[in-house]
Amino acid sequence: MIEFRELTDDNPVLQQSPLLRAGLCTMEYAAENGGIGLTATKAFQRKFVHWAVEHVNWPGFGLEEAFSVSKVVNEYEFPPIQIVHFLLLQRKLGRHYKGKFLLTKKGKGLLKSPAQLFYELMPFFILEVDHSSYARLDERPIGNWDVWLNVMNVELEAGLSEKQVYGLFYGEGPDWGNAGWREMAVFSSYVLKPLEWAGLVSVHEVEGGDGRSWMHFKTPLWGEALRLETDKMVKAAARH
Repeated sequence: MIEFRELTDDNPVLQQSPLLRAGLCTMEYAAENGGIGLTATKAFQRKFVHWAVEHVNWPGFGLEEAFSVSKVVNEYEFPPIQIVHFLLLQRKLGRHYKGKFLLTKKGKGLLKSPAQLFYELMPFFILEVDHSSYARLDERPIGNWDVWLNVMNVELEAGLSEKQVYGLFYGEGPDWGNAGWREMAVFSSYVLKPLEWAGLVSVHEVEGGDGRSWMHFKTPLWGEALRLETDKMVKAAARH
């Protein structure tokens, strides 16, 4: 069982979601500027994409990273905004009309309610979107969100490396230095990355005996937003 709890607008944990911030920024820009211009292929125009790079505050993708290769950034080169565009259309919070992206009545109604916007976007984003569609590797791992989330609910309490999280489900043989790197990469992009973007998991770089690694932890938003079958096991482990 996976259930997303409805939160209140003043809950500070909502600020931990990069995808929610990107969604709000996009919707506020559209509301304040009479919409967002579209290209011939119906992507957001560069003017907005450049603005978004500067204002969305996306982890690991600031001005320096965005313009390190080229002086222009298109929507497809800034995946967070590409995904937000897709989500807003799918959830009928925005629409394309006469060369612009405009908010719908439903979208305008959620402008001042970050909690309701989170509830509108995140269950759909995590559970229903095909995350392989925007990843470099067009593959998906074996498994399902019910298993992934319930196991990580218990095991991520103290933090785990990417390899350790993968090992929970598929064994500890694969590594970035052997033939199993591809399976790890698919799992990371399909499971761990969406959770990080949603704000449910935080990633921290650490140094150890084997060099640098990235530790994954549940954020406070995880506990506030998710209700899972293994919740009682987490509480029992915490008391112990």
